[in-house]
Amino acid sequence: MAGDDEDDLRPDIAAARRLMRLTAGGGRELRRLEWVLHDGETVERLATGIHGRGVGLLALTDRRLLFLRRGRLSQTLEDFPIARITTVQWHVSVLSGTITVFATGVKADITNVHKDDGRELTERLRERIATTSAAEAEAAGAVIIEQIRRLGELHADGVLTDEEFAEKKAELLRRL
Repeated sequence: MAGDDEDDLRPDIAAARRLMRLTAGGGRELRRLEWVLHDGETVERLATGIHGRGVGLLALTDRRLLFLRRGRLSQTLEDFPIARITTVQWHVSVLSGTITVFATGVKADITNVHKDDGRELTERLRERIATTSAAEAEAAGAVIIEQIRRLGELHADGVLTDEEFAEKKAELLRRL
């Protein structure tokens, strides 16, 4: 990627590229990255690595982790929405490491990732996973509280007996 003109890159992609320690490889993917992003999606970290059939670009965005490999005649894109990632592991050796992603029944290994780029990317990904999990838990809590409120209305209207109300309320509170 050395020698790529950053003026041709979107500002978030250029900023993430400047954070990379290892910039060799992934040049074709870097130029193509903007075209595989969703509207409003922002790139936070980049790293190069090997996944599947070759070297490509690993990109962490505010919504997903994606691996893009662009060959002469084909392109491979594998993406993992952050909300579906359950675990991320980082195994490091002297110069490089392996990022292992577990997402809803899928396991993916990205090898030969520069040790600093991989560490920083996985740390940021873990933060994203924790934030997403906390937001989902908060939303689930709000839904349960609304369900308890509705149960109270049904109880007040005489639709539910005292016992039915107490049983359902206790069941919902256990889910909080």
